[in-house]
Amino acid sequence: MQGSARRRQFPPAAPGSQQPGGSFYQGRHGSAKNEDTFKTSQFHFDLWFYFTLQNWVLDFGRPIAMIILPLEWFPLNKPSAGDYFHMAYNVITPFLLLKLIERSPKTLPRSVVYVSIIVFVMGASIHLVGDSVNHRLIFSGYQHHLSVRENPIIKNLKPETLIDSFELLYYYDEYLGHSMWYIPFFLILFIYFTGCFTPIQEESRMPLAALLLTGPSSLYYWYLVTEGQIFILYIFTFFAMMALVMHQKRKGLVLDSNGLFLFYSFIITLVLIGAWVVWLWNDKILRKKYPGVIYIPEPWAFYTLHLSNLHSAKEGF
Repeated sequence: MQGSARRRQFPPAAPGSQQPGGSFYQGRHGSAKNEDTFKTSQFHFDLWFYFTLQNWVLDFGRPIAMIILPLEWFPLNKPSAGDYFHMAYNVITPFLLLKLIERSPKTLPRSVVYVSIIVFVMGASIHLVGDSVNHRLIFSGYQHHLSVRENPIIKNLKPETLIDSFELLYYYDEYLGHSMWYIPFFLILFIYFTGCFTPIQEESRMPLAALLLTGPSSLYYWYLVTEGQIFILYIFTFFAMMALVMHQKRKGLVLDSNGLFLFYSFIITLVLIGAWVVWLWNDKILRKKYPGVIYIPEPWAFYTLHLSNLHSAKEGF
């Protein structure tokens, strides 16, 4: 009896560890609190580098690949090279976003993140279909700087209900697809940003690797905001970041290197958008397509208006 009693005795448990007969969740919860309080964060160069690289190659590069590669390789009734780029983007980007959330020094709302990832994939997939058809129409003479009904290859279609179908396709591409793609994208970035604060002043510095990535990252966000026509979503996200920075500063918390990288990327993006708008401010044709209060032309609309003719002329020469 005495031997069995000795065997049932347990040594004192370390703080935050699982107690015999206790709750595993409580042990993990206590450990999570300690991690939130004391865990330091290093700059995630590998993730940010892969994230920036795949954004440039798979998102920005997909329409370029579609135009440059020979049409014989990718017939108009088959997916283009850009479509395969988009498919890869729809898989790799959610994976990298989840890895960013996993590396956050704080425990973030995983349920919100998972739902956002699901909606993100749905929106990007909707956009894949609509954008594929719209970009393939370029080979038939479609002009992106004009509205659907004003395009020469569309306005004379018979019956006229076909024009409604093309406008529906444009809606899925430019409105529904973009909304379901970009809203969860920026939401996930903001959720990650909320975990990028530290009480240690020494951690509030950007290493050289972060400085080198800031330029390409900012330039991609400029393309994302202008081509996606999501300036309102972007600016609200940026204002929310600014408000959070000021709020946390009162508590003695500062941004770590990852937070600084994301915050400065958004600041430079705003400068680039302003320069883009000033440059094209007096373009009457683009003004007609973007008549609203917020005038931010799409880069591909600028290309089809001013550069596609030069590209065709060089090929003919």
